[in-house]
Amino acid sequence: MEVKKNPKVDVGRNSSLYFAIGLNLMLLTTYLMFEHKFYADDSYVRDIVQMDKIVEEDIPIINIDVPPPPPPPPAIVSEDLKIVEDVDVEEVEEEISVPFSVIEHVPVFPGCESGTKEEKIACFERSIQQHVKKNFKYPETALELGMQGKVYVLFAIDKTGHVSGIRSRGPDKMLEKEAERIIGLLPKMIPGKQRGRAVKMPYSIPISFVLRN
Repeated sequence: MEVKKNPKVDVGRNSSLYFAIGLNLMLLTTYLMFEHKFYADDSYVRDIVQMDKIVEEDIPIINIDVPPPPPPPPAIVSEDLKIVEDVDVEEVEEEISVPFSVIEHVPVFPGCESGTKEEKIACFERSIQQHVKKNFKYPETALELGMQGKVYVLFAIDKTGHVSGIRSRGPDKMLEKEAERIIGLLPKMIPGKQRGRAVKMPYSIPISFVLRN
């Protein structure tokens, strides 16, 4: 005769569930045991340091007796040395350049010594123009090539009355060379003066090279 079991009182009915719960509890307990940290119970003593004032101690100055440095060696004077008492210093006078527009007395061209300041200026300019016309010579090569144009010549009449520092600017080197040759033939003049002192005066003049039919 087969014995009938009551399913409500069957112990093995939920055994798998109980096993799973128990396993989880064991794993959780093991994890907590590994993760738990134990600290030693140390006692710390805290001291409070109070500084009411800063104690300044005077540092004593120690004097150390240092021997004086040795005297310098005696100077050796050679018998060949000669003492020069009087030395002649040559003073180099600086050459002052005064423009034509502000100079007090323009250079005097030969033959323009008489007259007022204005008359001497007019005579100077007229004499320069006459000198250019008198000594003008058209370069043959420039004439054959039909070269023409205006050449600006810059020069100076120094404090000795001579022409110096001739420079030119024009359309061709041949015309520039001819213009410089003409200005280089200017005669010696009485130099210009500023405050009663001979000075250098720069000057410029245009020379036109024109071909006419």
